[in-house]
Amino acid sequence: MKTPAKFKEYIWLINTIRRAKRITLAEINEKWLETDMSEGVEIARSTFARHKDAIEDMFGIYIECDRKNGYEYYIGNDYVLHQDTVQNWLLSTLTVNNLISESLSMQHRILLQPVPSEGEYLRKVIDAMKKSVRIEVDYRKYGTDRPNHLDFEPYCIKMFKQRWYVLGHFHRDASEEHEESDYFGIFSFDRILDMRLTKLKFKIDPDFDAQDFFSECYGVLVGDGTPVERIVLRAYGYERYYMRDLPIHKSQHEIGQGEDFADFEFYMRPTIDLSGHILSRGNLVKVLRPQWLANEIRTMHADALAMYQDEEPPCATE
Repeated sequence: MKTPAKFKEYIWLINTIRRAKRITLAEINEKWLETDMSEGVEIARSTFARHKDAIEDMFGIYIECDRKNGYEYYIGNDYVLHQDTVQNWLLSTLTVNNLISESLSMQHRILLQPVPSEGEYLRKVIDAMKKSVRIEVDYRKYGTDRPNHLDFEPYCIKMFKQRWYVLGHFHRDASEEHEESDYFGIFSFDRILDMRLTKLKFKIDPDFDAQDFFSECYGVLVGDGTPVERIVLRAYGYERYYMRDLPIHKSQHEIGQGEDFADFEFYMRPTIDLSGHILSRGNLVKVLRPQWLANEIRTMHADALAMYQDEEPPCATE
């Protein structure tokens, strides 16, 4: 059997058990025989055992068996499929990839967005994290043509709004010339001009948790000193349904609703990227709390309106 076919079986098996919550091998085979992959042949118990082991090795997903209740199978660490984890992302990506690859005849009716590859930098950063070595980058920030030369400890990588970022840890021991320095920086792959692995080893802080590090922010901005606050947003019209289906943060909680709106509560850092998201929703989202954030969004809307009221030079194409 070809490897791609095996992958399809693994993904099908994970999704089948995940949807059923608990399911016996006999029930799995009932569903399996309904697929074209089965070719009318059941999954043997030995094959199922091999699939189960392969899924654990490849995806880090554990299929457990409840022997006390009729030998029912279930996902032992189901929580990883409900969070922003590698397992969840990988499973979702491969599931969609399989569906699309089986539907090439519909390719003119399936419209996709480009996915950031940044393959070479991604490979290097992951390699550096595995080897626990610092990396050097030539990085050009927006607004400048002069790149900065940086070297840092790669702590983790994160995808946000179709862009890859690396979280770099900068540390320098105190000396006669300098005080101790210890801080983090976040860098977008698409602003990196060059990247090299060094031979300088580092030890990651054993208390560092990547999920926890970003847990209080909307996107990737965490180091600007903005404290966590209670935020209340009012969503109007269809926007309230979008926010229910696609929460903008894990702390999101609906606390009230009216005839044409719903109020949502958050506990997070109201950083500039969150302000940008709120601003992008126009008159569909209003900040109720805190007042300073409401004032900030009001000012940003007023500034945007002023741009259209001021006279501008003619467009270059005119």
